[in-house]
Amino acid sequence: MNHQQVSEICFEETYTVPTYQTARSLFTRLPHGKPYAETLIECLATGYLIAVVESICIREMQRQIDPSVEVVVGRTIHVEHCGPIPSGATIRLLGWVERLSQHSATFYIRAYDDHELVCDGKVTLVAADRASMESKIATKVNGLQKVESVS
Repeated sequence: MNHQQVSEICFEETYTVPTYQTARSLFTRLPHGKPYAETLIECLATGYLIAVVESICIREMQRQIDPSVEVVVGRTIHVEHCGPIPSGATIRLLGWVERLSQHSATFYIRAYDDHELVCDGKVTLVAADRASMESKIATKVNGLQKVESVS
């Protein structure tokens, strides 16, 4: 990870909310959410808001690593979803690196629609050793396959 360049990361961009990212749409597809999905309002689901914010931060940090050696993964996300964002709305996302350590960066994020602050938070990402992560995943996948073959 290039610490100097990561420390200088700052971004501003817009995102238009598609219809399929509303709370109602998301929860309709989840087994535990189906019973009450229709009672939800048609606005951006918090889970999708987090995914949008995290994906932008990952993209920015990804530019500063060697992807053959490192992989950017999420560690901690603290997001306050401050206001409803209807589908079709455009939000403006602002972010910058607030704190940097040996293998991680913490981004401060804010998002606004045309009316108000709709998101305020922090995302901490880690530049993890790719081989180590792939090994851990392979071990878990092998464990799952053993359980399935016993069943």
